[in-house]
Amino acid sequence: MICAGRASAGRALTVVGVVLLSGCEGRQSVLDPSGTDALALYDLAVVLFIGAVVLWLLVAALFIYVTRINPRAMSRRMGETLIVGGGVLFPVVLLGGLLIYSLPLMSPQREGEAGLEVRITAEQWWWRVDYLLEDGTIVTSANELRLPVGRRTGLRLNAHNVIHSFWVPALGGKTDMIPGRETFMSLRPEKAGTFRGQCAEFCGASHALMAFEVVAMDPAAFAAWLQAEAADASAPSGLEARRGAEVFAREGCGACHAIRGTDAIGQVGPDLTHVGSRVSLGAGILGPTAEDFTRWLGHTESLKPEVRMPTYDFLPPEDIAALAAYLEGLE
Repeated sequence: MICAGRASAGRALTVVGVVLLSGCEGRQSVLDPSGTDALALYDLAVVLFIGAVVLWLLVAALFIYVTRINPRAMSRRMGETLIVGGGVLFPVVLLGGLLIYSLPLMSPQREGEAGLEVRITAEQWWWRVDYLLEDGTIVTSANELRLPVGRRTGLRLNAHNVIHSFWVPALGGKTDMIPGRETFMSLRPEKAGTFRGQCAEFCGASHALMAFEVVAMDPAAFAAWLQAEAADASAPSGLEARRGAEVFAREGCGACHAIRGTDAIGQVGPDLTHVGSRVSLGAGILGPTAEDFTRWLGHTESLKPEVRMPTYDFLPPEDIAALAAYLEGLE
């Protein structure tokens, strides 16, 4: 019975260990760094943790010594030496050393290379993304950030209405986004891949549903993508997609959304010029398939509470399907 109990306890600990360790990797884990800044933060956390453990062990050892090993009364001089040396001087030296070590690690994140910059504006509850090119051209996207691998890209962060916080755990640290004040940070991915970012400051009813994708790409692939992203939207192909474009115009969607190359020039909601080629829909909550577009159009307010976009459940199912086909084809 005892052996069986120990075996069960061992299996339980194994399961718990596997579950806990599974959270140490992935596209939104600070313990699986994929960028220069995230790696610096990871190293800093390890050093600070080791320093805290050393400090705790020494203080605990001192406590055990004076209460268990040598509990007899000591001289005033000895007591003052222990208090001043162990309780004041040693922590000040250790923590001061850790502070001196840690402060310079953050400076690269305040710098950016010449050339491309990205302006990101936090809305409720989505992300406006503008790529600022050297020639003054602005390429607008939404809810997705693409970065070249091995290059440090500057990010100019703004917010409307309320405070937000920009955070891509696998690539770098958090930076607040404050209405009326532009903040700056930069990121340098070291691995190609898709990573998940999140608003890290409570900003309202759909705060938890305000995510975004970060796609780190080979520099050549990024340049080709940026050139394609700057182009106007392609004309709808297929009967259903053309009908969807007519529904889009008839329902006044262009008053809120822009689609370059068409009469839609709205600035209230996300730019939809190439929405069909994005990794996600609805700021990270759905995929870019026709089924997901249909679901979003028919259940917008239930999927994202208090969102400004109305639910189009008053449209006939065939109109919603046509509109979804049109949006999916905007690549």
